[in-house]
Amino acid sequence: MAALSTGALTLADWAKRLDPDGDVPIIVELLEQTNDILTDMRWIEGNLPTGHRTTVRTGLPAVAWRLLNQGITPSKSSTAQIDEQCGMLEAWSEVDKDLALLNGNVKSFRLSEAKAFLEAMNQEVAQTLFYGNSTLAPEEFLGLSPRYSSTTAGSGSNVLSGTGAGSDNSSVWLIVWGENTVTGLFPKGSKAGLIHDDYGEVTVELTAGIAGSRMRAFQERWQWKAGICVKDWRYAVRIANIDISNLVAKTSAADLTELMIRAMHRLPSMKVGRAAWYMNRTCYEMLDIQRRDDVGSGGGFTFENIDGVPRPTFRGIPVNKCDQLLETEATVS
Repeated sequence: MAALSTGALTLADWAKRLDPDGDVPIIVELLEQTNDILTDMRWIEGNLPTGHRTTVRTGLPAVAWRLLNQGITPSKSSTAQIDEQCGMLEAWSEVDKDLALLNGNVKSFRLSEAKAFLEAMNQEVAQTLFYGNSTLAPEEFLGLSPRYSSTTAGSGSNVLSGTGAGSDNSSVWLIVWGENTVTGLFPKGSKAGLIHDDYGEVTVELTAGIAGSRMRAFQERWQWKAGICVKDWRYAVRIANIDISNLVAKTSAADLTELMIRAMHRLPSMKVGRAAWYMNRTCYEMLDIQRRDDVGSGGGFTFENIDGVPRPTFRGIPVNKCDQLLETEATVS
């Protein structure tokens, strides 16, 4: 007997989503994550159908002092153009009509499945924002980590090291969001954010079971065209090589307060956009623990109300959690 497609909901899946009284329950989303970067970052429409082209200044004209009756050689500045690529993330859901109708809870049943798709899309975009590599996976867009992957490259001055080694490292990011600094991106002529198409009841052809067989199903599609545009690399700072095991054990642990102060001083200005910190839960927790001494000595870690939501800040910059920031990063050198 041929197995059902793993992409289709089964009766077992359906039964697990019913309360004893037959109602669709509120599912406890154990897989739900916190990725504040998605609600924090700024977005712009690109000027290309596939992304955005940015012109940056790469050299200044030569200037010189002159004497009377002495000329000056003409000069000019130099520029370069950079094309940023967007990716297209997509997912489809097909639920057997009769399966959804079993207990008359069609809307609730479909909504419970839709929430899982929304969470999966959010997690994938957040992960790609940090680790996407269009060189290795051309369907993705280029994330932040490949751009800040060396302390000696062009952007190396904005890559700080927490002195960790091995493969249990994480990173803390400081990003200044702004139209001329770092921004999220969606292609020209497209829509910003997650797009949801509900095609309602349709006839679908099955790939599992009897080849070519058909059924009536409720069909939905989710799509998100997204990228990131780093117009000025000086406005993002990566604190890499934070050894997680050392941090938790508080043995040869990275001094998060000192590293974050150093990161702030890498920024040319704090007035050109909206700055924010991003770190995973372990770094977030250990920063909170380290702050006990920092607050006593004026380190500046406080809780303030940002946009109506109580959030911790470091020197006035909001500190955000991002569960997609890994604890298995290789050493950056």
